This record gives sequence, C-alpha cells and structure tokens, in this order.
Amino acid sequence: VGEQVSLKCSFKSSSPITESLTIDWTYRPMTSGQMEAIFHYQSVPYLTTVGKFKDRISWVGNVAEGDASIAIQSPVMSDNGTFICSVRNPPDV
Repeated sequence: VGEQVSLKCSFKSSSPITESLTIDWTYRPMTSGQMEAIFHYQSVPYLTTVGKFKDRISWVGNVAEGDASIAIQSPVMSDNGTFICSVRNPPDV
C-alpha cells in the first residue's frame, strides 16, 4: 500500500515485432464487478483517462525485449483484483 508496484508481463512471438503489436491490460475487482480496460499500447502507450486507475498507471515495459509490464502508483487495498495482460503481434496471436 502506498508504494509503486510493478505488474510484470512478458511475451515471446514467432513473428517479427511490428507497429501492429498491441498490448491490453484489464482489471476485474475481487468483489464481483465489471472488467475495466486500464492500459493500451500500440506503437505508443495509451494511459487510461477514466476509472479508478486514472493517472496512476505508467508504462515500464519494452516491447523489443518482450516486456509488456506496467506500474501502478499509490496502490490501495481496494485495488486488489485480477489483472490480465494480453499481447497480440499479428499474425501471431
């Protein structure tokens, strides 16, 4: 609580990494709730502008190294839940 936390995500692809590569992070609260998109990457990071993680997500990954990690600033107990990282590098899915 209160410190920056890194959410690690790594990937491998049999296709060369291109501008078509996308990374999506979603979040589902522990107490039943709706999935929420919290981060998107395609060539550049797109930080969420709405929801509980607004202004608290930062991109710490490096796609050239197969790293799709993000960080959350000032986490609180109510942030607990399931975080899902999804990487697509067409034609490799």
